[in-house]
Amino acid sequence: MRISLQPGFILHRRPYRETSLLLDVLTEEHGRISLIAKGVRTNRSTTRAILQPFVPIFVSWQGKTELMTLISTEANGVPMVLKGNSLLAAFYLNELLMYLLHKYDPHPKLYTIYHHTLIELQAQPLEERVLRVFEKRLLEELGYGLHLEDEFNAEAYYQFYPEKGFKQCENFEENPVMVFPGKSLIALAEEKLEEESVLKDVKRLMRLAFKPLLIGKELKSRELFI
Repeated sequence: MRISLQPGFILHRRPYRETSLLLDVLTEEHGRISLIAKGVRTNRSTTRAILQPFVPIFVSWQGKTELMTLISTEANGVPMVLKGNSLLAAFYLNELLMYLLHKYDPHPKLYTIYHHTLIELQAQPLEERVLRVFEKRLLEELGYGLHLEDEFNAEAYYQFYPEKGFKQCENFEENPVMVFPGKSLIALAEEKLEEESVLKDVKRLMRLAFKPLLIGKELKSRELFI
């Protein structure tokens, strides 16, 4: 199999042998793939500089095994300018995609969502709303949407059941970890996350939603935020 000039972003890279790199790449049409980039760690390499996370690239590869060979790569736009917490947030996105995406499972819409989220993360300071919206859309694309199409009463409370949805309950004190105000769920459904209290509710909800999917994996970028 030979694929040419596929839009992509590097999610993760690590040294391989003396002069090569192992790359995990999010591509527009082929999903997450693994490539070996031979000889790119030498001083003579002309592609090493763009084989970095958050640089939009065109990538070409070939091979028949799970680990295929990078043929060529070239820039597909300017690198993202990410600093401080925004840079940590971008690494958080990459970690989620590395853990949750199966290899060679295409998600063209998710690729676009990821690209647009990186663009938004360039704004300073970091807007937490951007992360929460990405998490919501990621869950939807993976088939684990939060059933936010249901009608919620802004004055009511709802208990969250992972992978099932929400059920109205009497009050917040019943199970404060798993219960959420209706107004916060409405705001998330509409992606209008402006109030600080709503952002806190949604962050707690996302932690609960992702926990069974991550199966105990610890996200290093979360530790860096702390």
